[in-house]
This record gives sequence, structure tokens and C-alpha cells, in this order.
Amino acid sequence: MDARAVGQRIRAAREKKGLTQEELAALVDISPTHVSVIERGTKIPRMDTFVAIANVLEVSADSLLVDVVDRAAEGAASELSRLLEELPREEKVRVLKVVAAMIE
Repeated sequence: MDARAVGQRIRAAREKKGLTQEELAALVDISPTHVSVIERGTKIPRMDTFVAIANVLEVSADSLLVDVVDRAAEGAASELSRLLEELPREEKVRVLKVVAAMIE
């Protein structure tokens, strides 16, 4: 398992939510140092800690484990779909053209 990649996604989700490591730690009931080692990929969190982090950050476990779990790609597709829905029509068309060009 690529703990570093998972930690980086946790950090990105935390930052997107506007939380500091200290704030996340308080909400999950772990130490800020523990958050730091998880985000650096030095330590893999226990399942209950991982679930608490995902819930506090309001992200799916799939989005955090996308390159670890074989079926997590379905979660990534759902996340992409959600992000596209938020865009204006012109931006949707532009993004879809870029994706189509990348697939070809």
C-alpha cells in the first residue's frame, strides 16, 4: 500500500476543507503529531481513525484509497461526475474534450 499517497490525499482534503492539522486532530480525537505522521505516510491509521478522518473531511474512503483498492476507480468516477456537475455548461464541454483527447 502506498501510505504516502493516501496521506497526501488526506492532507489535500484537509486543506480543501480549510482545517489545520491541529483542528483535524481535535475533531478526530487524535494528536496533531498523529495527523502529521499519517499525512506524511509514515504511519497507516487504524481503521476507526481512517473512517473518522474521512467523515470529518466529508470525503469517501474510495477517494482516499483510489490507487490502493482495485474497485476505488468507481469512486473516482463518481467524484469526477460530481465535480463536472458543478461547472457551467461551457466548462463541462471543455473538460470533456480534454478527457476525450487524453483517452484517444
